[in-house]
Amino acid sequence: MSELSSELLCELSLTWGDILRVGATPNGDRRIRYFAGGTFSGPRLRGEVLPGGGDWLLLRPDGARTLEVRAVLRTDDGHLIYLTSTGMFRISPRLFDRIVAGEPVDPGEYYLRTTPLFETASDRYGWLNGIVCVSVGRFSATAVHQRIYAIL
Repeated sequence: MSELSSELLCELSLTWGDILRVGATPNGDRRIRYFAGGTFSGPRLRGEVLPGGGDWLLLRPDGARTLEVRAVLRTDDGHLIYLTSTGMFRISPRLFDRIVAGEPVDPGEYYLRTTPLFETASDRYGWLNGIVCVSVGRFSATAVHQRIYAIL
């Protein structure tokens, strides 16, 4: 069995849009946060995040937030890539409030990780259909920023 290794695939920034507060469900407090857009850039791909995706977030009773992200990426050469990602965001209420207020918070003080998967019909970017990725994120009042790593 080989050791796990990775390489940087891209850095992704998703700008927050509107939020829908579904409310307290049997599973927790459900919120849907839409993306206004964004950008991505890496050694082998770059482009924009199209408006309309979002995060189907669940604030669990234990305070953790489960993430279910969907977005459409358009590369700088016009190819479309569908992104889905699930993950976990753990942060204390005090730190969350500081970030929402626009204060800087070291991302080492909270946990934001996702597992992005890509889907495309593009021959040029078809290699994305067959890789597993992990991201490390940073949250701000206006956006979420992720470094996405391909697992080799």
